[in-house]
Amino acid sequence: MKQFEKFARFIKIEHTLFSLPLIYSGVLLADKDSLSFSLLVLVLIGATGARTAALALNRIIDREIDRRNPRTVVRELPSGRMTLPEAIGVLILGVLVYFGAAALISTFCLLLAPIPLLVFTLYPYMKRFTPYAHFGVGLGLAMGPLGGWFAVQSSFEGILPGLLLSLFTLFWVAGFDIIYSTLDEVYDRQENLYSFSSVFGKARALRYSALLHVAAFLSLVALFVLSIQAFAALPFLILSGILLYLEQKKADNVELAFFKINSILGFNILGMVATGVYFG
Repeated sequence: MKQFEKFARFIKIEHTLFSLPLIYSGVLLADKDSLSFSLLVLVLIGATGARTAALALNRIIDREIDRRNPRTVVRELPSGRMTLPEAIGVLILGVLVYFGAAALISTFCLLLAPIPLLVFTLYPYMKRFTPYAHFGVGLGLAMGPLGGWFAVQSSFEGILPGLLLSLFTLFWVAGFDIIYSTLDEVYDRQENLYSFSSVFGKARALRYSALLHVAAFLSLVALFVLSIQAFAALPFLILSGILLYLEQKKADNVELAFFKINSILGFNILGMVATGVYFG
């Protein structure tokens, strides 16, 4: 049980709450009529494998940075509770599960499967040379809705709704990653690491975060107008705007803004899409 808890903390399985609702939203936008229980399960397995691989890569690549940071030194690798071979084993398992699920879904998904892994590998290095690393994180999660779309459609035809949902995810995640980066503003500056907080200062970084969340909401409005088109889904759209606003208002409380509000927002988006698809 202790070993399970150690690995669960390492991969932060609870962070799947940010991505999984968006992935299933992409599935529903693609075609609600051709869904099957087996496909939904394969999407869940693939998403879990991809998320596991992404977190493992991030922790492995950043292990030395985490060891010098008082906030992150307690993580499994820098604290010594997990060995590097164990972490690599988790990474390999996540990759195998991800590729296996993609292969079972379709050859098309299998061919596209390496692209997210490339992004997951590159974005941890971005903080070493550019403050736009936040967009690397955003891009990593933004591929989730497209992954859900491709799991159903296996083509690029009619992909605009999936793209708009991915655009929302990109802006949303980049915005809340900037909020999260405020925890390490001083440390990043000392270590010559790039983030909006370390480069521009906390106040200006939060203004950029707010602009990104405005762009995220506008992307959601475009999706609603062009694809959802259901009056019953309008409360979900309004609530999304309120939650993004609250995330900015509570930016100083990162635990509330980053974890709790974001978890609610992801499922709210799924509610909006599902309502539009089934009642629109």
